[in-house]
Amino acid sequence: MNITFEELRRIKHALPSGSISRIAQDLSLEEQTVRNYFGAQQYKDGEVVEFHLEPGPNGGIVHLEDTTILEHAQHILNEHRSIH
Repeated sequence: MNITFEELRRIKHALPSGSISRIAQDLSLEEQTVRNYFGAQQYKDGEVVEFHLEPGPNGGIVHLEDTTILEHAQHILNEHRSIH
Protein backbone atom coordinates (compact mmCIF):
# COMPACT_ATOMS: atom_id res chain seq x y z
CA MET A 1 0.00 0.00 0.00
CA ASN A 2 1.19 3.52 -0.76
CA ILE A 3 0.36 6.48 1.47
CA THR A 4 1.85 9.94 1.78
CA PHE A 5 4.12 10.49 4.73
CA GLU A 6 1.95 13.47 5.68
CA GLU A 7 -1.19 11.29 5.78
CA LEU A 8 0.57 8.67 7.90
CA ARG A 9 1.59 11.35 10.41
CA ARG A 10 -1.92 12.91 10.33
CA ILE A 11 -3.40 9.55 11.31
CA LYS A 12 -0.94 9.17 14.18
CA HIS A 13 -1.66 12.67 15.51
CA ALA A 14 -5.44 12.13 15.25
CA LEU A 15 -5.34 9.04 17.48
CA PRO A 16 -6.78 9.49 20.96
CA SER A 17 -4.42 9.46 23.93
CA GLY A 18 -3.17 5.98 24.78
CA SER A 19 -3.72 4.57 21.28
CA ILE A 20 -0.05 3.74 20.66
CA SER A 21 -0.05 1.62 23.83
CA ARG A 22 -3.36 0.02 22.87
CA ILE A 23 -2.15 -0.87 19.37
CA ALA A 24 1.07 -2.30 20.79
CA GLN A 25 -0.79 -4.37 23.37
CA ASP A 26 -3.49 -5.57 20.94
CA LEU A 27 -0.89 -6.64 18.36
CA SER A 28 1.72 -7.91 20.86
CA LEU A 29 4.29 -5.36 19.76
CA GLU A 30 6.62 -2.96 21.51
CA GLU A 31 5.30 0.60 21.72
CA GLN A 32 8.45 1.85 20.00
CA THR A 33 7.67 -0.42 17.04
CA VAL A 34 4.29 1.26 16.65
CA ARG A 35 5.84 4.75 16.95
CA ASN A 36 8.48 3.85 14.35
CA TYR A 37 5.78 2.60 11.97
CA PHE A 38 4.22 6.05 11.92
CA GLY A 39 7.66 7.47 11.21
CA ALA A 40 7.73 5.20 8.12
CA GLN A 41 10.39 2.90 9.58
CA GLN A 42 10.02 -0.63 10.76
CA TYR A 43 12.63 -2.24 12.97
CA LYS A 44 13.38 -5.77 14.05
CA ASP A 45 16.14 -6.52 16.54
CA GLY A 46 17.31 -2.91 16.32
CA GLU A 47 17.71 -2.95 12.53
CA VAL A 48 15.56 -1.19 9.94
CA VAL A 49 13.70 -3.95 8.07
CA GLU A 50 11.33 -1.88 5.97
CA PHE A 51 11.65 1.67 4.80
CA HIS A 52 10.61 2.83 1.40
CA LEU A 53 10.06 6.52 0.80
CA GLU A 54 9.76 8.05 -2.64
CA PRO A 55 10.35 11.79 -2.86
CA GLY A 56 7.28 13.83 -3.68
CA PRO A 57 4.65 16.20 -2.38
CA ASN A 58 3.22 15.85 1.13
CA GLY A 59 6.44 14.42 2.51
CA GLY A 60 6.77 11.80 -0.20
CA ILE A 61 5.15 8.42 -0.69
CA VAL A 62 5.66 5.65 1.86
CA HIS A 63 5.24 2.08 0.69
CA LEU A 64 3.86 -0.16 3.46
CA GLU A 65 4.17 -3.91 2.99
CA ASP A 66 2.26 -4.69 6.19
CA THR A 67 -0.76 -2.49 6.92
CA THR A 68 -1.83 -4.20 10.16
CA ILE A 69 -0.83 -1.29 12.42
CA LEU A 70 -2.39 1.26 10.06
CA GLU A 71 -5.65 -0.71 9.87
CA HIS A 72 -5.76 -0.99 13.66
CA ALA A 73 -5.18 2.77 13.99
CA GLN A 74 -7.99 3.47 11.51
CA HIS A 75 -10.29 1.18 13.50
CA ILE A 76 -9.50 3.13 16.67
CA LEU A 77 -10.17 6.43 14.87
CA ASN A 78 -13.52 5.18 13.58
CA GLU A 79 -14.40 3.92 17.05
CA HIS A 80 -13.45 7.30 18.56
CA ARG A 81 -15.49 9.23 15.96
CA SER A 82 -18.58 7.13 16.58
CA ILE A 83 -18.41 7.89 20.31
CA HIS A 84 -18.01 11.65 19.78
